[in-house]
Amino acid sequence: MTDTVVRTVDADQPRSADRTLVQVAVGVLVRADQAFLLTSRPEGKAYAGYWEFPGGKLEAGETVEQALRRELEEEIGITIQNCEPWKTERIDYPHALVQLNFCKVTQWSGELQMREAQQFAWQQLPVDMAPVLPGTLPVLQWFAHERGFEGATHAA
Repeated sequence: MTDTVVRTVDADQPRSADRTLVQVAVGVLVRADQAFLLTSRPEGKAYAGYWEFPGGKLEAGETVEQALRRELEEEIGITIQNCEPWKTERIDYPHALVQLNFCKVTQWSGELQMREAQQFAWQQLPVDMAPVLPGTLPVLQWFAHERGFEGATHAA
């Protein structure tokens, strides 16, 4: 990462003074038709019902790729064949300070199974699912830039 810009979300909400940066592996699954997969955050988690790219926290000793493979098998029942590190983003949420390590995934096996009772949607720009998790918004902007898309990237 060339810069360490941190995006602050819900700045009016309290935060603890000493928070550790949590590393998160995020899978940006893209089909041949350029549609990408969004999943809803399950009940009981912060920002439940918000739409995001699937993934999760790295466990001790895991690489981003290892964590992503494990998380996507656990959460959505697929096995990824490729994992291309793409971009990183730091987000300061009220509940956690996270570094999102986004990886593009274009090859996987298995049928999608929402194992945490979440929903899923294949999307194109502009995304019509709402609300969208703040950590997801930079990816939509990166897609817009890559694809020459102009206009709003998601529903308000």
